[in-house]
Amino acid sequence: MAKKKIGLPPLDWLRVFEAAGRLGGFSAAAREFGLTQAAVSQRIGNLEAWLGRTLFVREARGVSLTVEGESYLPLVQDSLQALERNTEDLFGKSPRELRVAGLSSNIHALVVPALARFHQMRPEVRVMTDSGARRSSLDEERTWLQIRYGRGAWPGRDAALIAAEVLVPMAAQGVAWGAPLIDLRGERPAWRHWARQADQTDLPPSQISFDSMEHAISAARQGMGVVLGSVPLARADLQAGLLLRLDLPELPTKDGYWLTWPEERAKSKNQRALIGDFLQALQS
Repeated sequence: MAKKKIGLPPLDWLRVFEAAGRLGGFSAAAREFGLTQAAVSQRIGNLEAWLGRTLFVREARGVSLTVEGESYLPLVQDSLQALERNTEDLFGKSPRELRVAGLSSNIHALVVPALARFHQMRPEVRVMTDSGARRSSLDEERTWLQIRYGRGAWPGRDAALIAAEVLVPMAAQGVAWGAPLIDLRGERPAWRHWARQADQTDLPPSQISFDSMEHAISAARQGMGVVLGSVPLARADLQAGLLLRLDLPELPTKDGYWLTWPEERAKSKNQRALIGDFLQALQS
């Protein structure tokens, strides 16, 4: 590695490095910037030569950050974010892109229906989504704006409630109470909890069990039984008549669906306004 230079490397190199580190590869960074993989590799090579340090390990299966690269990445991200916020505040330009991460089921049920409303308010903003399969993956997700399920308390993050979680017995048309129950495993209250609250002493049998509310709702939509379904996640099916609320008590919970972001990320007035408009669209 060549002797490091004095001062800051070119911003273009830093932006490409941040993207490659965040996305986990040169190919993904190339797609984000509309560059070739060779162009990304050249910029990162130039940055490494400038710093006199190796930031990525190149292997046949791809690339991975070195220890120094892992240490440098959050510093570059913080600096780029600070530069973006200060530029917005100084020159008064609204963000042109909004990127939001969440579980696939939450993106499908909460974000997609809100896009038309949001684009009426912000037609100039391009929305990008990053979906994950498991809740734990959000802790490692680098997309700063996220939809999370819980009680609104995450260290270092602000949160605004999109919708409270309410569980209701629901089923497809023609499926009545007494049909097999669709079980759901996880942290949400299950059928036995509902039975205690509703003073139901006898529950129908269960023939199927899921670890995903999205899958449980899908099974109910196909007539496979009665699900204790999430009203926010099943809203589109309920409105379309694909699922019907049975004439049985609902079960409110202490949980909900929240729009969350790092505390330091919404210091720009333009970013705060963008988050506010997106939240309004999600809540409508």
